[in-house]
Amino acid sequence: MAYKSVFTVITDLSDVGPVLEAALPFVRAEGAHLNVLCLGIDRTQTGYYFAGATAMMHEETLLHAQSEAKEIEDAVRERLGRTEVSWGVDAVIAQTATVAGLVARRARFADLVMLPKPYGPNRTMDAPVIVESAMFQGQAPVMVLPGDAAPGTTPSKVVIAWNESAEAMSAVRRALPLLIAAGEVNILIIDPQTHSTDSADPGSELSEMLNRHGVKVEVSIVAKTLPRVSDMILRHLSDQNAELLVMGAYGHSRFREAILGGATRNLLEQAEVPVLMAH
Repeated sequence: MAYKSVFTVITDLSDVGPVLEAALPFVRAEGAHLNVLCLGIDRTQTGYYFAGATAMMHEETLLHAQSEAKEIEDAVRERLGRTEVSWGVDAVIAQTATVAGLVARRARFADLVMLPKPYGPNRTMDAPVIVESAMFQGQAPVMVLPGDAAPGTTPSKVVIAWNESAEAMSAVRRALPLLIAAGEVNILIIDPQTHSTDSADPGSELSEMLNRHGVKVEVSIVAKTLPRVSDMILRHLSDQNAELLVMGAYGHSRFREAILGGATRNLLEQAEVPVLMAH
């Protein structure tokens, strides 16, 4: 398979340039269609006002969200109008409580969702919700972008964070076009004895599967020498000079379908290469 439908969500005018400059070369190389959702978020809550708020303030937040969506849409259309790729743009206003459902419905029809980092300076509380809803509710693979650097469709080195889980396997399957095109794929296994496996040779079954697709594979088995697994992965990415990380997305929540854990948050905040995740 190839990535023929690529979807992104932009909620901040400052993200238009970095996100599009990262996504467009990928979309062009894949011969894909790019769908952009320009989202203005009204952060008042339906049915009541915050303490001290007035109807006029409520109206102002709605108008601000509409203005934001229009500004983002105009900037996106201006940039995409200068490219030859197939694209579509939609500007939508949503309240905070409806963002997850809106994004999930759009993401479920995409082969790949490309989004800016959800954590870090100047990121809003809606950014993680967008990433999580695309993966957990929309069941789409998400590539988190480190900035405006374009992710290559033929990366020279890809690292797979492998722990035998169903989520990691889902990520590998969704990343298969990139793994096949890669110069080399490194399967990283941290403390294999902590994983549930019937194999005496960790990573061998995944290696065989990928080898059948013509993928050049090597396996790295390392001991956990840093406090967090995310720190181990980040160090390994640097040591390998990798251009892409593939990993499973894990989450838990009583209130939403899932919330990414702290280790994943640290990894996404610190990663300097694109991270492709699936659940």
